Amino acid sequence: MARSQTPEQAPQHPGDLTDSFCGPDVPPGGTFRPQKHRRATRLPRLLHPGAWWLWAAGLAVAASRTTNPILLLLIVAVAGYVVSARRSPSPWARSFSVFLKLGLIVIAIRVVFQAIVAAPIGTTVIFTLPALTLPEVMAGVRLGGAVTLESLVAALYDGMRLAAILICVGAANSLASPARLLKAVPAALYEFGLSVVVAVTFAPQLVADLDRVRTSRRLRGRTVGGVRGTAAVALPVLEGALERSVTLAAAMDSRGYGRQAQRSPLVRHLTAAALLGALVLVVIGAYALLDASAPAVMGLPMLTLGFALGITGFDLAGRRSVRTRYRPDPWSWPEWGVTLCAAATAATLLAMSVAGVPGLIAPVDPLGWPAVPLLAVVGILVSVLPALIAPPAPGTRLRGEVGT
Repeated sequence: MARSQTPEQAPQHPGDLTDSFCGPDVPPGGTFRPQKHRRATRLPRLLHPGAWWLWAAGLAVAASRTTNPILLLLIVAVAGYVVSARRSPSPWARSFSVFLKLGLIVIAIRVVFQAIVAAPIGTTVIFTLPALTLPEVMAGVRLGGAVTLESLVAALYDGMRLAAILICVGAANSLASPARLLKAVPAALYEFGLSVVVAVTFAPQLVADLDRVRTSRRLRGRTVGGVRGTAAVALPVLEGALERSVTLAAAMDSRGYGRQAQRSPLVRHLTAAALLGALVLVVIGAYALLDASAPAVMGLPMLTLGFALGITGFDLAGRRSVRTRYRPDPWSWPEWGVTLCAAATAATLLAMSVAGVPGLIAPVDPLGWPAVPLLAVVGILVSVLPALIAPPAPGTRLRGEVGT
């Protein structure tokens, strides 16, 4: 026997989904009024992709200033934690593991090249490879010979630094949609930005295609691992890439890509002169700031004037673009918080590197256990905060951040 319902428990009109989903906060026929314990800023949304790329750039800058393996592993751990906490369920968001594997390959290649080609460091010989005598034209290059422990450790540290930078780029690919990043590119750089976005989307789309093809083969009972399985997967992936490029070209043509607004010759000449003058002034200002013997008037004033002239040139160049933006991504306090975390991490490691603080460069000759500067650790750990500052991505569990 069906249980009877009171008028308060009875469902509303079948077409009124607002009343049925919003609960007691929405009276019948009324408007939604959030409760006090609801935090609207924590509702799921995609963070501005520019903020994620700035955060990844801050970690990459920090990784480029050190060869300390402990600090490099800490940077990779921070990137991995933030990716696991704030990535979306989209297929392209799973590309972080691919960059991890690429990082391991980079480390292996760096160590092998050090053992075979580069000159040895130190005196602790581990083993000796067959040496090949090279002509005098290739003086300073060797093939084979003695391989020392110090040279292998130095190559390992250098490979870890390269791998950490690559992993930071993979973290940005997993968190930020390149297509959404294109919407935030200034109009003057739209063509260049589109080229970069198409190039950057290669890795995430390749991961999605590989996952799709391997899943299809697994459902059909075919092998997906080993050399035979990899060879069978390669052809469908390449075919998908070709079809995607043709589809992209057709979509760009249908949307009027490359069409420009009519501008007078005077405006074109002024734009070119402004951009060229800005480039010259920025170069002069940067050189004057780095050279202590240069006059003070050629430093910061030239740099400031160059940036101002560049902004004017970009504004004039952007007027030739006739495209519009639909629902641009907002830039609010979560984006500012993520950007400030990246700036703090990069500034901390840069300042320590310029000041020559010990511990950033691991000792190689002679070998020694690298010291860990506490300030560097704190500066890197600041970049963990985006896992809390950034709102959760749509489709992920809110973990109690929004009241029910």
